[in-house]
Amino acid sequence: MYDFSQLTQAIHLFLVQHLNSSSVAIVELVLVGLLFLTMYAILGLTLVYMERKVCAFIQNRLGPNRVGPLGLLQTVADLIKLLFKELLMVKKADKFLFNLAPFIVVIASMMTIGALPFAKGFQAIDLNIGLFYIISITSLGVLGILLAGWSSNSKYSLLGALRSGAQIISYELSVSLSLLSIIMFTGSMQLSVIVESQANGWWIFKGHIPVFISFLIFLIASTAETNRGPFDIAEAESELTAGFHTEYSGIKFAFFFLAEYMNMFLSAALAATVFLGGWMPFHVSGFEGLNQVMDFIPPIVWFFGKTFTLIYVIMLFKWTFPRLRVDQLLTLEWKYLLPINLVNTIVIAFVVVMGWYF
Repeated sequence: MYDFSQLTQAIHLFLVQHLNSSSVAIVELVLVGLLFLTMYAILGLTLVYMERKVCAFIQNRLGPNRVGPLGLLQTVADLIKLLFKELLMVKKADKFLFNLAPFIVVIASMMTIGALPFAKGFQAIDLNIGLFYIISITSLGVLGILLAGWSSNSKYSLLGALRSGAQIISYELSVSLSLLSIIMFTGSMQLSVIVESQANGWWIFKGHIPVFISFLIFLIASTAETNRGPFDIAEAESELTAGFHTEYSGIKFAFFFLAEYMNMFLSAALAATVFLGGWMPFHVSGFEGLNQVMDFIPPIVWFFGKTFTLIYVIMLFKWTFPRLRVDQLLTLEWKYLLPINLVNTIVIAFVVVMGWYF
């Protein structure tokens, strides 16, 4: 019912009529870049505000309530403060790598958003290896964290970076294996194909218990991979001051801060796309009246509704459970999640071969 490809095609035809082919490509790249930069900034501010309100709700507080109505402008005020804050440099730090690290973290998180299908026809690029691309690019973020920890010439930063490297590399296995379950069901890594395969039902329902197990493992492992609590040992305040970004200030600190929230959004958006149908509405076979009502809800609403619901769950993780120790963190992955995931993958392969799914 809602197809953004008509809008994007109309814009493309308008540009073709007035510009040459090279100029059309440049203008379209600039428009897409500006759109995603704007969305990146708005989502970052929104998620920080949401985090503070969720934390306040759990701790029986009000949260931001002074700057702007309901405290909505508090994050904007904090951003302005960080923009004008002095950029400090450790005396014996590696200046080039120290300055490069936050950009690597931000660029890695921004490159992945372009592959997400927000609605039908509303996607920057529809790669036939979309899932593989997202897994690969998100792995680059750990390079920025390791560079930040090593170049800062600080024992707190170095310890935080080493913890983060071990954590991310470990939990990438569970994230990849849980996504492999949907690849086996759909036979494709293209995100648009995965979403369209859920037109008659989301995979979390069609794939039975094995897919639900993959979904739970993905939520846990992706939360750990993004250094979110209770897996935030890389920046444990009680032990490492602030971990890998201890020596950063101003806008460079804001880059790390923003990248963490965007990675959380990406994890929730990917889970919504792969397991919960993405922008596809909720359909029940045999209930055509209900299905028609669901079709009236715009796909953008479905996508962001599912994504922010999962973000709320991830935030509950942080403010409900205590922080794990390093040994507990790695034990959870190598002794529990990974073996369960391997067995679950074999079960899913058997289910796919036998055709025991809706």
